[in-house]
Order: sequence, then structure tokens, then C-alpha cells
Amino acid sequence: MNGIHDMGGMDGFGPVDPVETGSVFHAAWEGDVMAISRVMGAIGAWNIDQGRYGIEMLPPHLYLKSYYRRWLERFERAMVAYGYADADEIAAGHALHPGKTPPRGKFTLAEIDRITRRGTFTRPETTAARFVTGDRVLARNMHPRTHTRLPRYVRGHVGVVERVHGCHVFPDTAAMGQGENPQWLYTVRFEGRDLWGTDADPTLKVSVEAFEPYLDAA
Repeated sequence: MNGIHDMGGMDGFGPVDPVETGSVFHAAWEGDVMAISRVMGAIGAWNIDQGRYGIEMLPPHLYLKSYYRRWLERFERAMVAYGYADADEIAAGHALHPGKTPPRGKFTLAEIDRITRRGTFTRPETTAARFVTGDRVLARNMHPRTHTRLPRYVRGHVGVVERVHGCHVFPDTAAMGQGENPQWLYTVRFEGRDLWGTDADPTLKVSVEAFEPYLDAA
């Protein structure tokens, strides 16, 4: 979907100023939000793409809050949307009704290592790849109403396949609860001036990971 989250190429947000040192979390509640989000994924309440889509659906005035504030806003909405809490329980801050059992049930302390490691999204190949390294491809000028991993700034532009990664879970369907639908994944390189115009650094190149349904032969 086209939303405030797809900020590549947008102006007016100031420079990126990464902080290389200091605390990972600015307050204890941020760590709590991260922990409960990982737990909900581990017990199968929702998948990572459904979680990303939940953040993308936040209105700009909420999305532009702090990073973990977005996570918290998403978490509260997801709890209601997927039937794990009602709005009155979110407002009260505690359970008021019998809970829903998640698909994978509870987990024990012995499973912490598994839960803190992200699983693989690679899947067996069932079809031949449409493109190979060196092929020129056109990123489709697509504007889906739901989740996609194709950045808006490359749509309608021609790039070159740099690498073929095999088949992976397709986020566009996974986010909608429509199954994994594995698709071939490629790294595609775009020239900076093709994306940003003649004022761009002539040496700039941008590489994007793009699924096969996002691409056409150029």
C-alpha cells in the first residue's frame, strides 16, 4: 500500500542521524513491547507480514511517533483484530473475558532460544526462475491497497538483476492470511539518476530485493 511508511525519496524529514552507542531501549516499556510482539509471533497469533501491514495501516500522526510507539499501536489493534482481546480490555489494561487460545499454544522457558531466533522464509522451488543475473527488468508500476515489499520509488523503473535468491514466502499474500505462496526473489540494481533525476550523484546505485510478481522483462 502507499502510505507514510514508504518514505524512500520523500523530502522534509531531516537527515538520518543513526546513534551507534547508548541503550537499545529508551525506556523499559519499549523492551516490553518488543518482547510481547515476539511472543505473539512465536505462538502463531499473527505472522511477520501481518505485523508489518498492521504498522503500515497506522495513520501518519501515529506512525510518525517513536519506533516502539508504532509497535505498541499496532499491537493493540492486532490484539482486537485477531480476536485475542476486546477494545474494553485494551482500555482497561487487563483481561475482562476468557482468552482465545493461539494456534501454537503456550511455550516454556526451554523454548526461549527458538523464539528469539527468526525462522527461515526460504521455501522449495516449484517452478523455474523467470530471470537470471544480468537480465534487465522493469519494476511494475503497481499500487496495491494492501501490503507489498516493492518500494514506491522504484516502480516504473528499469534495473538489472544482480542476484537470484531462490523461492521465499511471498509477503503480499502472507500479510492477508492467504498462505505462503512462495515466489522467486531477486536483488535488482537501479541507477541513482534513473530514480532521482539528473541532480543525483552519478555514482549512486540502489539495490532492492524484489519478488518475481513485481517484475517484467525490460
